[in-house]
Amino acid sequence: MEAIVAPSDPKDAEAALRQELRRGALVLAVLAALHREQCGSDLMPALARTGVMIDAGALYPMLRRLETQGLLVSEWRLETGRRRRYYRTSAAGETVLSTLTLELEQLTQGLQTLKEHARAGR
Repeated sequence: MEAIVAPSDPKDAEAALRQELRRGALVLAVLAALHREQCGSDLMPALARTGVMIDAGALYPMLRRLETQGLLVSEWRLETGRRRRYYRTSAAGETVLSTLTLELEQLTQGLQTLKEHARAGR
């Protein structure tokens, strides 16, 4: 006999779904922002100015992961007495950004259509 699992709290489900959605959107935002080379400490405020908030604890692991995946390239530089790593979107990253942005736009359009149909009672 299978165990019956009680449904989780809808607020917990919403929070988990929000986090999942945000993760993907943050990757796209980082790829888009890094069409111009920047170091991580300059990238955070640049994203924040567009309303995209990310903390260092999420940004730096993401930058390393995206570089490992070949979507970013980086180089170390010595500036004002400090070594800083500068990142930019690679050619592969630009392709992924373009493809995923188009897919996101299509999904958003489909969602809008579904919401309009729901409002119209179709």
